[in-house]
Amino acid sequence: MDLELTPEQKDIKKAAKEFAEGEFDRELALELEREHKYPWDTWKKACELGFVGIHFPEEWGGGGYGILENVLVVEEFCRVDSGIGIALSLADFSSEIILKFGTREQKERFLIPITDGKAISSGGFTEPDHGSDITLMSTQAMREGDDFIINGIKTFITNGTIADFTVILCQTDCSVTPSYRGQCTIIVEKGTNGFEATDIGEKMGIKMTSTAELSLRDVRVPVSNLVGEENRGFYQVLEFFDESRIEIAAQAVGIAQGAYERALNYAKERVQFGRKISQFQAIQHKLAEMATKIEAARLLLYKAAWSFDQGKIDPKLTSMAKFYAARIAVEVADEAIQVFGGYGYTTEYEVERFYRDARITEIYEGTREIQKNTIASSILGKLK
Repeated sequence: MDLELTPEQKDIKKAAKEFAEGEFDRELALELEREHKYPWDTWKKACELGFVGIHFPEEWGGGGYGILENVLVVEEFCRVDSGIGIALSLADFSSEIILKFGTREQKERFLIPITDGKAISSGGFTEPDHGSDITLMSTQAMREGDDFIINGIKTFITNGTIADFTVILCQTDCSVTPSYRGQCTIIVEKGTNGFEATDIGEKMGIKMTSTAELSLRDVRVPVSNLVGEENRGFYQVLEFFDESRIEIAAQAVGIAQGAYERALNYAKERVQFGRKISQFQAIQHKLAEMATKIEAARLLLYKAAWSFDQGKIDPKLTSMAKFYAARIAVEVADEAIQVFGGYGYTTEYEVERFYRDARITEIYEGTREIQKNTIASSILGKLK
């Protein structure tokens, strides 16, 4: 067993760190946060340097690396700034469905612009009446000649208002049992008649990232926009979730590390009762627990990413990584605020924003309860 990153992986991690520290300006982050704006200029630079889509094959503009290398980038980005880091790491959201199941023409048309910094992608899975349950979709796509006619509503859609295209999960066969055997994923491009995206409004965190409701009314798209085989959409999305949950775990580990480092540095400088607060055992224990939790979450994250790259797709492991890392991000960010005291509650010291951004990692890509269900199902299945 070798727990060391390779020299190349260390270089990628270092490059991501240096880029983030050089480009993720704190004042810029606060401005983007207040104005709810996407970090367009920073995104462009990240694309130019090959950070976005690093796990895509070179043929489609990527770096030809795996999920683990992508994790290293996401972790460092979110460590330096939770808001900008999350926004950039989700720029290619759901495009992996096209990468894994799409045609050559679809990959050339939709993936290359992502890595070139000319397009942002999105995935339309969640619906108002279904939430984390994607086994039945109210959004329907009916075949009409060489087109699909799509009608439905999607909600809480990442990149919804800024995406150039969205991979929509639709019910195409309403007669099959179970219902998820009649689903397809279909690419819908921005500007298509009847397709509208509306921002959901004020959020607790990830304010630089667009979150929207999508409305599809008689949206007509060509059959050539169908991704993979017909009625295999549910299974495609499940496999994508196993990959995307690893990325969310990376966001969480990065956020936890960033909050911890800020608390550690503050504890070394802050003087109370004539002593630096790092000399108080209560603070020392907090820092020790935070560091231990992060290390455990990181090891689980790296194992999940490595296993995925080996072709060992394990829903139990990816759910464990996502569930545990997200929980740790919230706990560490919460303790970081406590170390800062009243200052931690202000925007100037960032940890309050890290806490707000950490909280979403327990919700999107499947709530922590959904992750526990997946883990429990795997465990109980083995006991039969």
